Amino acid sequence: MRALGPGSVSSFLKIILDVVFVALWIGVSVAGVLMLAALLFSFNPDLLADISVTAGGEEVVNRGPVVAVGLMAAAVYMGGVLVIVAQLRRIFATLTAGDPFHPDNVRRLRVVGLILAGLELGRYAFWALSTWILPASEAVEPTLSLTAWFSVLVVFVLAEVFREGARLRREAELTI
Repeated sequence: MRALGPGSVSSFLKIILDVVFVALWIGVSVAGVLMLAALLFSFNPDLLADISVTAGGEEVVNRGPVVAVGLMAAAVYMGGVLVIVAQLRRIFATLTAGDPFHPDNVRRLRVVGLILAGLELGRYAFWALSTWILPASEAVEPTLSLTAWFSVLVVFVLAEVFREGARLRREAELTI
């Protein structure tokens, strides 16, 4: 089975990325609508006058802003993953076309690395925010993800490999 070109593994993976891209857009949209609804219900509790919302015996109607912040964090996280998938779709489009060392792939991989690093830093910021806003019993426990930071480094190394491949391709094109 071929790795590059039409009908290859890369074209199959591009189709999967296309489906994930659409699903992420739907997820970001749903999170945005739910965030707006949480804010609306927190500013106007009369909208829920006939509905009793409880979690563990506590009323959660007044926790709308906290829920909205959580939904906003989820939407931002999904938005970051959406950018990564969009860049991967473009990279796999060049792989499907049989042009793996396209010069734009270097920039695309660097964007993926930056977004991965930003998502990991955002996770730490969300932890710090949750310890400040939420009671100690509901706070999110921080963990250092070596896998995530290793992935960031691997993506940046791959970007440099693609940069060198694009440079060699340019040199080969200039050679008569």
